[in-house]
Amino acid sequence: MAGRPREFDRDKALANARDAFWARGYEGTSMADLVAALGIASARIYAAFGSKRDLFREAVGLYQAGDGGVATRALGEAQTARQAIEKMLFEAIENCTRPGRPQGCMIVSAATNCTAENDEVLDWLAERRMEQTERIIARLEQGVAEGELKPDTDTQMLGDYFATIMRGLSVQARDGVASARLLGFVPVAMQAVEAALASQPAATGKA
Repeated sequence: MAGRPREFDRDKALANARDAFWARGYEGTSMADLVAALGIASARIYAAFGSKRDLFREAVGLYQAGDGGVATRALGEAQTARQAIEKMLFEAIENCTRPGRPQGCMIVSAATNCTAENDEVLDWLAERRMEQTERIIARLEQGVAEGELKPDTDTQMLGDYFATIMRGLSVQARDGVASARLLGFVPVAMQAVEAALASQPAATGKA
């Protein structure tokens, strides 16, 4: 006798859980919300994904593998550190303001505040954010090693600066600031990289 078919699409259910957590945060998403979003009973959710915390971690993993990973991937794809940082900012803004999706970055907004019993969730998300900061710093250090950036560039300070900008872009997007307005900020932010370039473009205009 053939086995009983699964009553739901697990991948689709996980994507729905991701969007629910992304939109309302970890504590703001109740089990009733998840039942409504996934379209299955709570017992089936626990059977398929384990605890709410386990489901959240898996949902964050899905986010990072897709929409939430575009900025990180930009750091590895661009040929220069300058291009990498600029692409990271553009990709982050696009992700945070995409129509029809929750606004902002899930890693930033999903658990800005939690009760003491969920400190583990706060710490886990903080680790994800710090990993991104370290990747930015590593890309800047590569720029120094390759001679693109000045030898005395403070890569940690510059990395922290852009990590802070990334968090701020998420909050601004969450607050409803339009993508066009956020994109206008990129040239201003990029001045920090321009100042660190080993070879500065020639000055133009009258002497």
